[in-house]
Amino acid sequence: MTTSSPRTPLRASKVAMLCAVALPALMALTPAAAKTLVYCSEGSPENFAPSINTTGTSFDATEQIYDNLVKFERGGTQVTPGLAEKWTVSKDGLEYIFVLRKGVKWHSNKNFKPSRDFNADDFLFTMNRQWVESDPYFKVTSSNHSYFNDMGMPKLLKSIEKVDDYTVKVTLNKPEAPFLSNLAMQFAGIQSQEYAIAMLKAGTPEKIDQEPLGTGPFVLVQYQKDAIIRYKAFPQYWKGAAKIDDLIFSITPDASVRWAKLQKGECHVMPYPNPADLDAIRKDANVTVLEQPGLNIGFLAYNTTKKPFDDVRVRKAINMAIDKKAIVSAVYLTTGIAATNPIPPTQWSYNKSIKDDAFDPVAAKKALAAAGYPNGFTTDLWAMPVQRPYNPNAKRIAELMQADLAKIGVTAEIKSFEWGEYRKRMQNGEHQMGMLGWTGDNGDPDNFLNTLLGCDSAKTNGSNVAKFCFKPFEDLVQKAKLVSNPAERTKLYEQAQVIFKEQAPWFTIAHAVQLKPVRKEVIDFKLSPFGRHTFYGVDMK
Repeated sequence: MTTSSPRTPLRASKVAMLCAVALPALMALTPAAAKTLVYCSEGSPENFAPSINTTGTSFDATEQIYDNLVKFERGGTQVTPGLAEKWTVSKDGLEYIFVLRKGVKWHSNKNFKPSRDFNADDFLFTMNRQWVESDPYFKVTSSNHSYFNDMGMPKLLKSIEKVDDYTVKVTLNKPEAPFLSNLAMQFAGIQSQEYAIAMLKAGTPEKIDQEPLGTGPFVLVQYQKDAIIRYKAFPQYWKGAAKIDDLIFSITPDASVRWAKLQKGECHVMPYPNPADLDAIRKDANVTVLEQPGLNIGFLAYNTTKKPFDDVRVRKAINMAIDKKAIVSAVYLTTGIAATNPIPPTQWSYNKSIKDDAFDPVAAKKALAAAGYPNGFTTDLWAMPVQRPYNPNAKRIAELMQADLAKIGVTAEIKSFEWGEYRKRMQNGEHQMGMLGWTGDNGDPDNFLNTLLGCDSAKTNGSNVAKFCFKPFEDLVQKAKLVSNPAERTKLYEQAQVIFKEQAPWFTIAHAVQLKPVRKEVIDFKLSPFGRHTFYGVDMK
């Protein structure tokens, strides 16, 4: 889950100018009877490779193109059939047999026309390019398969076998309670083996990730970085053609510009409104604001492998020094609640009994002295360059934190980088303190507690940017994966949250409310608990 576009946001005026040029030209190409929906996205995708991406912006771009074996119901967390019609699971939880759907067509483009329908070879290709280092596609575009690795897939998978063209068998080394939910996540979006082979022979293997072909409801027509993505409905989609004919992502990094476009009807759906704009947005008669509790967390991660944050006493002292309520009040306004635990209150197994660290600068200063820092210390404080659902203004939050820390003798230097560089450097552990966050991908606590705080993901390039690897915590989280009974899993996750709070690898900031302003001519757009933007099933008046 994620994060956002790694592109440095353009100035609002430049984006508005680019889109003002691009959109009318595209609209002119659209038949009068065609239905066009414009989504004002917040940034450019990294690429169109679901197995490599980790950002919400990129996932939104690929969500329209690819299908998975299994999928989440629209607007919910229930796993339903996708490219697999049905499946069986052995009693010991180690063997999954998937029966694949027949007659599923692939998209085509100027470089490639498929000669066959989707089959088992495509699922094997999709998994092997992330799993098998000798696979010719393992390093194409990137060898950093973050999701696959952070969830421990290399250790979990024993074998993936093609039984026949429309049956695959997956064998695990141990039971894994969230395995089916994991397969519904974006990293498992199915790519075409036949297209991959053709592009490899042509000497352009990267084209499968730049000029993507999927089996999904929309075909990519055009992508102009920092300006526009244009899709057309795929008429041969196995579930039936989409209700809208043309889908346009108008890339608009500035939230105020997105709101201005929504008012004018230049876009129909916008993400991540400025909290300060909400009163005006709610008063607009042409707009409906959809909202629900967000499955997310914004946090400040302490690099637990670097001094002085390798000392839990220092981490607890910093937690006590920062005025969380003031941050939530000043930055989130009415769109967030203060976070205590590393998972949101809407996530099952949330431990309600845990109390947050008190804001107590006097106690914080004493704790620092006891840890050997009576005069404080100097540190960096990384702030994200982009607005995210879990953090509407990282720079402002960093400034408030900086002022609080100065009061206990800690000098914090605020740093930031272009978004892709920021994420890469944090995953590599270059920071001492850095802000990041997460929106859940599969409705399972494992997606927070293991993916963000487990030992596998603490390695270089992993999503555990605190580099936190603590055996008592790890043992609980790994044991919870093996248990199928939800009540037993809940107890284990509740205990893990107690240890998290004691060890304080993060300063938990806030959980944001998911807010989506949508124009009233849009019919049946549903909020995703994962913060995704899915347009299959949406219609226009």
